[in-house]
Amino acid sequence: MPSCPALFISAPASGQGKTTLTAALARFHRRAGRRVRVFKTGPDFLDPMILARASGAPVYSLDLWMVGEDACRRLLAQAASEADVILIEGVMGLFDGTPSSADLASVFQVPVAAVISAQSLAQTFGAIAFGLSHFRPDLPFYGVLANRIASPRHSDMVRAGIPDSIRWLGEIGNDAGFELPDRHLGLFQASEIADLEARLERAADVIGQTGLSELPPPVHFPEPEHRIDVPRLLEGMAIAVARDDAFSFIYPANLDLLAALGATLAFFSPLADEPIPSGADALYLPGGYPELHAATLASCELTAASIRAHAHAGRRIVAECGGMLYLIDSLTNVAGQTTAMLGLLPGQATVRSRLAALGMQQLDARSLRRSRADAPAPHDSETDEKLTGHTFHYSVLDTSLVPLGHATHPITGAHGEPFFRSGPIVASYMHGYWPSAPRFVASLFYDPPE
Repeated sequence: MPSCPALFISAPASGQGKTTLTAALARFHRRAGRRVRVFKTGPDFLDPMILARASGAPVYSLDLWMVGEDACRRLLAQAASEADVILIEGVMGLFDGTPSSADLASVFQVPVAAVISAQSLAQTFGAIAFGLSHFRPDLPFYGVLANRIASPRHSDMVRAGIPDSIRWLGEIGNDAGFELPDRHLGLFQASEIADLEARLERAADVIGQTGLSELPPPVHFPEPEHRIDVPRLLEGMAIAVARDDAFSFIYPANLDLLAALGATLAFFSPLADEPIPSGADALYLPGGYPELHAATLASCELTAASIRAHAHAGRRIVAECGGMLYLIDSLTNVAGQTTAMLGLLPGQATVRSRLAALGMQQLDARSLRRSRADAPAPHDSETDEKLTGHTFHYSVLDTSLVPLGHATHPITGAHGEPFFRSGPIVASYMHGYWPSAPRFVASLFYDPPE
């Protein structure tokens, strides 16, 4: 049974500094020569980019619903067999969501360190720490760290309110030198922060002066009892994947699944006006920020011509969220500027200043067949898989396309994001976690002979 020192970094709410301090700790251990594996709780693309730069290794998602308990167990067991320390960053507040960060930490008995911003707090800090540590008896609570301490006097008042029963892990002062910038969808992408390395190094120096720098206790991570064999349904297929600052919302596990299904992956950058790699049988356009790069994308004629030729040849295109917006007629940003896109799907999208959709989603593969009997559906009609994932976007799409089907909310069953099929293109706002439905995902990338 593999074991490894492991720590779960959580907080009472978003915005407390979880990502910054998890990245700082990852860089601290990496500098010490340790092999570090970092995981992010829940659906997220931006935080893992920062954490991957800090740790030097890909960052995978853990979520008891989207990923599944067995798959989480498998990922942790593999990491424990390879790493010297495992760090898990929580999502939102410790007890927020169903399932929550606390649920994940409790299932795997990973000790929880709570990061609490002390901004605008004094002795009440201790009440919050007490609540987090005692709310659930089954939660292995490790200690508390105070972030954004303003002065020595502020530190004294914060510490005065903390019960002796709660381990004090130290404090971090207000230091704009390593706070991470953010925008409407979350943190800036790692590639967009010019001085990210300097920020990580400074943050590692500071975290090294706290109790978080000590290795946490080892945790045992047994392998799941059941082995999963992925059928090689994409054997011999070449799949082109757009990957740059405009198309970067990609789960590493999704790429792993395509490879396990037998596909060969080739990456290209639409922002660099690169064409689809030669010989590609299918194309994956992931989500990202096309609205921030619309003018550049519109000027990249070589990329546009290759994607249009790919579509007109009847080769499959799978597009998620921002990837879908690249395929439509036009995209209007929040400032009201409209830019022509590829025109392969009818529709216009407008980016708004307020969130348009947020939440977990799931798609029953069978629902696509039931919804439109006259529509060409993906192959493997016997699959009863459910694709898990999420949605998070500020744009609204106006299209004449009739949805092939809809995802649903996993708890309420309410209608979620539509799935569109137009010729060889399958598109949706939903970001799927593909390992949850391998056969269905394979069906998105090719049709069998008629």
